[in-house]
Amino acid sequence: MTIVWTPVKGWFLVALWRIEKPKNEPFLEFRPGTKERELLKKKLEEVKSKTVEIPLIIGGKEVKTGETVEIRAPHDKDTVLAVAHLAGEEEIRDAIEKALDAWTKWSEMEWYHRASVFLKAADLLAGPYRLEADAVIMLNHSKTPWEAEIDLAELVDFWRFGAYYARFIFEQQPEQAPGELNRVEWRPLEGFVFAVPPFNFFSIGGNLPTAPALVGNVSIWKPSRWVIYSNYIIMRILMEAGLPPGVVNFVPFNTKYSSIVLSHPDFAGLHFTGSYSTFVRLWKMIAQNLDKYRNFPRIVGETGGKDFIVVHPSADITEAVVATIRGAFEYQGQKCSAASRLFVPKSMWPRFWEVMKAELEKVKVGPVDDFTVFMGAIISEEQFRKIVSYIEYAKQHPEEYQIIYGGKYDDSKGYFIWPTVVLTNNPKGKLMTEEIFGPVLTVYVYDDDKYDEILWVVDKAAPYGLTGSVFAKDREAILKAEKALRYAAGNFYINDKPTGSIVARQPFGGARWSGTNDKAGWFTNLLRWLNPRSIKETLVPPKEWRRPYMGED
Repeated sequence: MTIVWTPVKGWFLVALWRIEKPKNEPFLEFRPGTKERELLKKKLEEVKSKTVEIPLIIGGKEVKTGETVEIRAPHDKDTVLAVAHLAGEEEIRDAIEKALDAWTKWSEMEWYHRASVFLKAADLLAGPYRLEADAVIMLNHSKTPWEAEIDLAELVDFWRFGAYYARFIFEQQPEQAPGELNRVEWRPLEGFVFAVPPFNFFSIGGNLPTAPALVGNVSIWKPSRWVIYSNYIIMRILMEAGLPPGVVNFVPFNTKYSSIVLSHPDFAGLHFTGSYSTFVRLWKMIAQNLDKYRNFPRIVGETGGKDFIVVHPSADITEAVVATIRGAFEYQGQKCSAASRLFVPKSMWPRFWEVMKAELEKVKVGPVDDFTVFMGAIISEEQFRKIVSYIEYAKQHPEEYQIIYGGKYDDSKGYFIWPTVVLTNNPKGKLMTEEIFGPVLTVYVYDDDKYDEILWVVDKAAPYGLTGSVFAKDREAILKAEKALRYAAGNFYINDKPTGSIVARQPFGGARWSGTNDKAGWFTNLLRWLNPRSIKETLVPPKEWRRPYMGED
């Protein structure tokens, strides 16, 4: 990056720290025989061999409360990866005060100095911390090497592209006119942002507290209880990158204390990813406290999905099957973008299922440090029980559902659920409308001549609007789907699975019950954490109050 001086509208010069547009971080594939594969295996053994103690980080200092939780590997419940301290009321209030103390200097710091911290963090994560982070993600989230690596690379991209988009935003300035100078000051919000990430993505764990911080805000970060270990790696990197104390405070705590944060007068915004029900509950708490706040808070949230794949009769069966298996079952279906509804034409179904069943027979479920495994474990007993309840519901309602593959689960060693495919005769039933968040795919076979009608069902049956895809060679069929499903998915894919959005290439987010659609990984998300001020300077102020029309005839 370089500093250049450039004229703006011919009136004055401004300094621009030229952050060139970055490229997406390449993925390591860990192929057999590669050095990175062997190093990752060694790092996995190293991480498994010890139990890490994780403190709170408040105002840049470690805090240990004595109230702790164990962080276990979901695929091996006997392996205690870490013991993490939890914050109580005193620590939460202290974190808020430390954040507000840090706000003044951080909010007034030139944006390129703030960006430099996160660019350094990106290089640390992509470089010296990479294999450690990959190993911890694998063991803490129960992700395969591929899923861990793409998750890590996404956070690198969030930070690098975030810096680039910040530069883009701050370059946006208003028009000038003779006799006046106009500018917009891109101020951060007044107060602190409450960041509440989910368990399923390391990258989101890092992005939710840091996207607001990049543009001058301070954050109270409540990592998911299940993945405190992986999120702590991010906090360590931020501290090493030179993030000033108090800008981001790492404060895992019991949900019952959320009211302390949400009732504070300086609460300025919520950055959330998680379940629809939790988001609604937090929003209602915010609404009840509106008269306490100094400003109306910004609420940015991404919740869940009931994501679909629609196969048209013109589609290539093999392509659609591969996308379905990856889209529905990678990371055990624990992605808000995971395919959970599949619509296949009747003429294609016998061959489609023949091919898909043959491929599913090759899918291996087990501990993720076995590099032949495609699927690991469910994150927790709570999530395991929820997913199993849908499988059991299908078994108990044979008049509507038929389990044609899988339905097997076992929590004796870890929280394992095998890929499950359910055939239904009701495209508006429970398994076709409710988010399951696990490896359960429900299939509806439609009459070939009912393609237009099935698009209507896809759009109207479920309340979510996150991701979806259509498979077709027929361009008219693609066009129909694109129009009919305009609001059914904030991320719409043509001849691809509905998962795997990449920062800057497919800005991510959906509406309806899926969230506020502020598009993580794009400049629109950063705009939500800014509070612009327009400034006009008159060069030669008038000395006469009368208007020209007031002269005598």
